[in-house]
Amino acid sequence: MRFATDDFSDITQHLQYDVIIIGAGIAGLYTALHIDEKHSCCILTKEDAEVSNSWLAQGGIAAAISIDDAPMYHFEDTIVAGAGLCDENAVKVLVSEGPSDIRRLVEMQVPFDLDSEGDLDITREGGHRRRRIVHAGGDATGRETVKALAHLVSLRKNVIFMPHNFCVDILTDDNGAVSGCAVLDSTDTLYIIDSPNVVLATGGIGQVYKVSTNPSVATGDGLAAAVRAGASLTGMEFIQFHPTGLWSDKRENRAFLISESVRGEGGLLKNSDGERFMDGQHELNELAPRDIVARAITRELMKRNENHVFVDITSKPREYLEQRFPTIYSECLKRGIDISKTWIPVCPVQHYLIGGIQTDLDARTSVEGLYACGEAASTGVHGANRLASNSMLECLVFGRHAANHINSRLSNSEKVSRTKLPHPEKRPVVKRNFAEIRSEIQQIMNDYGGVLRNEKGMTNALARISEILKELEQSFFSGREYIETLNIAALAAEILKAALARKESVGAHYRED
Repeated sequence: MRFATDDFSDITQHLQYDVIIIGAGIAGLYTALHIDEKHSCCILTKEDAEVSNSWLAQGGIAAAISIDDAPMYHFEDTIVAGAGLCDENAVKVLVSEGPSDIRRLVEMQVPFDLDSEGDLDITREGGHRRRRIVHAGGDATGRETVKALAHLVSLRKNVIFMPHNFCVDILTDDNGAVSGCAVLDSTDTLYIIDSPNVVLATGGIGQVYKVSTNPSVATGDGLAAAVRAGASLTGMEFIQFHPTGLWSDKRENRAFLISESVRGEGGLLKNSDGERFMDGQHELNELAPRDIVARAITRELMKRNENHVFVDITSKPREYLEQRFPTIYSECLKRGIDISKTWIPVCPVQHYLIGGIQTDLDARTSVEGLYACGEAASTGVHGANRLASNSMLECLVFGRHAANHINSRLSNSEKVSRTKLPHPEKRPVVKRNFAEIRSEIQQIMNDYGGVLRNEKGMTNALARISEILKELEQSFFSGREYIETLNIAALAAEILKAALARKESVGAHYRED
């Protein structure tokens, strides 16, 4: 389904740029910094740069930069975590080029944490058999990296940052190639940006689920728009649930994450009786890959009819925890939990989309001129289960690849041409309770598209989601709320279809039947 331009109010203006980047997380910003300065570029975001998965990322960035590590070891750990479904060529690119991108970030003055000797402080997380995680601000790596990159982008004369602008659709020409974007401004007025190159760095789909670590803007807009433009999705059944979201007895807009690094630094998983239930579940115990830990916790909760387990990091002194995990320590303290004395209540929550828009090694989709990087993309590096802290590295490596390919493409192309607008049949305007519809979708996905799945539940869930989607597509309501709800419904259907099609359990996709 494509939107009719007649569905919106009058188009107020046409803008033109050589490159449009949608999203201002690490993938979008790093891509922008590698676009040649002779090419004009705009960065669109629904909110500000501070509202993104990148900004919230706690863990760190993985790369083989320590003296006892090597890209081949990083390759092996990534392949194992991906349960045999990784694209090995993509993984080789990631692990071999990753160290140079870390060095580039150091040159860009990203304030990575240092050890007592002034070298990069390198830590370990689940699934990694060596220490290879660099971090900044203790547990604020995403925030510190975004701040540094955003500052550098602000100094670029060829780049304009456009917050509070929502990309509704990717526009294409008569040959199916990208010609621009239809955008809603903060007053829900539609305008057009003409461009032959669009980079989708729009993050994940967290709002498809009832409880997620993603911000409220993570409604899968880039993926849904890519599909409407003719791009392909892949691996949508692979949704990573972080094992240790901070449990709360109140409905929250976003679940607070208890980083895997806490377990990497000695945190133990315990049930309400103080038993370490990960013993015997995996050779790495608490540091097993996330899908294994999430399933173990889910089964423990079902067995005991409880809603949370605990992370015990009380073996570490308060001073250490305040310095190593300042964000986590502070947030828990606000909730009356002193993690140096009290166990942290946790439960699995939706965290990361492993699949996404299918891309090649240059971040190209199947639509000419359309690129995707970061969480919105499926590069193949994660396979069936993302290895901890590979996601930010993927943003860097493939964001740079996208920019390099765009630079090459622009050097051989003609100037930006004015977009021809589509005029499909106009639909009736219907105002619905979109918050209620979204809540129903989230509950369905939480119940039937979560950590543990079965055919009967997913079949019934897909039937209801399809009904909702059909109702939304048959009418229209001008504004962001409607389009986000439509996108959520469309992606929920894609996830369930993919999960039903994959009969075997593998990685983050686990079928009880």
